[in-house]
Formats: sequence, C-alpha cells, structure tokens
Amino acid sequence: MSDDSGRIKRGNSTRIVHAGRRKEWTGALVNPPVWRGSTVLYDSVAEMRERQRDTHHRFYYGRRGTPTQWSLADALTEMEPGAAGTLLYPSGVAAVTTALMAVLNPGDELLMVDSAYEPTRAFCDGILKRYGITTRYYDPLIGAGIADMLSDRTRAIFLESPGSLTFEVQDIPAITAIARERGIVTLLDNTWATSLFFPAIPNGIDLTILACTKYIVGHSDVMLGSVTANDAHWDALRRATYALGQHVSPDDAWLGSRGLRTLSVRLKQHEANALAIARWLETRPEVARVLHPALESCPGHDLWKRDFAGSSGLFAFVLNGGDDAARTALIDGLELFGIGFSWGGYESLVIPADPPRSAVKWVAEGSLVRLQIGLEDAEDLIADLAAGLDRFAEARG
Repeated sequence: MSDDSGRIKRGNSTRIVHAGRRKEWTGALVNPPVWRGSTVLYDSVAEMRERQRDTHHRFYYGRRGTPTQWSLADALTEMEPGAAGTLLYPSGVAAVTTALMAVLNPGDELLMVDSAYEPTRAFCDGILKRYGITTRYYDPLIGAGIADMLSDRTRAIFLESPGSLTFEVQDIPAITAIARERGIVTLLDNTWATSLFFPAIPNGIDLTILACTKYIVGHSDVMLGSVTANDAHWDALRRATYALGQHVSPDDAWLGSRGLRTLSVRLKQHEANALAIARWLETRPEVARVLHPALESCPGHDLWKRDFAGSSGLFAFVLNGGDDAARTALIDGLELFGIGFSWGGYESLVIPADPPRSAVKWVAEGSLVRLQIGLEDAEDLIADLAAGLDRFAEARG
C-alpha cells in the first residue's frame, strides 16, 4: 500500500528498522559508524562563518554532534508524526530538566502531575524554586478539571502517563486541548509507552520526553535521554540544550540506535509477560491490588484502552497488609528479579516503592512493590513471585 506521494506506507516496525539510516551517514554499512570527534576543521573562514548560521545536523563542533548522534535523533523524530526534531541528553533526568528550562522563566508557574518520577519532583522543588518558578501539583486523574487550576502565571503543564510507581493514566487529549486554548506548553514523560504505544505529538503534546536508558537502549548498559518537539517549541529547545552544554557521546548514541532497532519485538514480549504476571497476581490473596493500566481495575484503564496501542513491562502491586519487613522478606529472597533502579532492559527487576504525594494523599491497603518484567519465561517469574508471596505471608503472620 502506498501513500499520496507514491511511497510505500511504513508501519511502526518498518520505521524503526529504516529510520535515521541516511546513505551519507552509513555509506556501504547497515549501521552508521561511531563518528568520534571534538574539533571540526574548515577549509576557510568563510566556511566556518557559514556553518554558524545553522549547526543542526552539520559538522560544526563535537558538542553539536556527528552522524552517529544525528541518526538516532532522526529515527526518534520519525517515530513521532508531526515532530520538528529530537535532541539527545546524557540521561532521562537531563532531558526532563532541559525541556523544562526551555519553556519556563522566573515568575512562571508549572503544573506538575502528582505521580511524576521522583527526580522530576526534586528538580521542581529545588532548582526551579530557587529560580523563582512555582510548581503546583495536580491529581493525575484530574482530566479536563485542570482548567480550574490554571492561573495567569501558568506557562506549562507536565504530564507522565502512566504515572511513576502508581500507574494512573491521564486524559492527555483533554488536558492538551485546554492547554492549547490558553497558550500553555505541554510536556510528557512518555518513557513507559514510547511512541510505539502512544504517539504524543499527534495527541497534542508539545514536547515529548524519553528516558532512552529504558526501552530504547533495552540492555541496561547506557544512560541516555531524548526530547522531541513540535515546530512551535523546537527552536527554544535547541537554544536551551546548546546553552546548557547538553551532549551525548557517539558511543552511547550508537548503542541507543542498536537497541532501537529491536524495540518493537522487545516491547511485545515485555507486554505479554507483564500481562500474564499481572493477571496471576490478581488471583493471589496476599495481593490487594495490581496497578497495571491494561487491567480494568487500574485507575484510568478506560483512557488507556482509548488512547494507547499497548502496555509495557512496568507495573506495581499493593500487598494485602503487612509491614516493610514483610515486604522485604518477599523481595530479598527472589532469585530471578534483580533489586535495582531503572527498567526497560531484558532482565526483570523489583524495588520497594513508597509514592511521594503533594496534591492527593496516597492511601493503600499495604505497601507497594514495583516490578519490571523482562524477557525471561513468564512461568519462571511467576514461580519466583509465588515463593516470595509465601515468604511475605509467613512474615506478615
């Protein structure tokens, strides 16, 4: 099937394989090589001055990148229909903070979702506050009700859907529609879904952010972030990124590109494994609730079903009573789950989680456990968790 231009229409998996592989960057190779360099040499002063007019995807200085970084950025842009461009960062946190600095000024107000990633909250309550920018937290399930929170100083709304740790799904189209009417910038941490399961810019988001450390890299061996912007905010993002000296090494960008090529097949397996385990957990008496957006019992499930094309491998569950010691007994004895931060790699992980809240108090039947479900056999992971829940029940008494 072809589009209006006569080109073959490309689905997500096809775009992932082919995006960013320009012939001038790859030559006769399948993948762009690792172009390392700091100094760029010019044939003349005139050429140096001409390059200064627009340094995007042009050799200028090492901090502005080489074809290795440009290839990954181009691929991520192509995954977001309507995007103007993508810039890379040394971590997901660097991507979040630079995007916020690009759109906020002293005296502005930011509305931040209450279920946001904890380092995002720390930046708002620390650095932004020091620079005279006010952060107000809102209920992740507020939807169109966010209109009642807007003030004359509100300049940006930050979303994360599903939310970190507790996985509430936000009504993104309703929030972005209100923001556009008021001229307010919207930013989304889209790391959980990626553009495969939720294309953010077509849904009204201005700047979409990924901690590429997670699913894009996929192998737990690189720190990497990205911000993809629409036309209206692309120039501001570039200016802030260059002014803050944000840069990613070509070696890390190359590993990000390598991981990206298998994103589609990996996400499908993460999804299948996680759903099997989430549904099994719902049957266990030691579990009070399973917080997985694809389950009907999860807050915002109807919005997930309406807006998302799939679910990834990260979710949480609430234990039925018990204390921290009982939760620790469950976690410490697991054989196949590593205890560690981050997620999105091929291996399964687990952490105890205690959600911070400002707008709405977090109330639960027991303590929270977050799971990253990897690419192992789901039956093996279930057996490991079953033994862990038995330890929890014994410790709980």
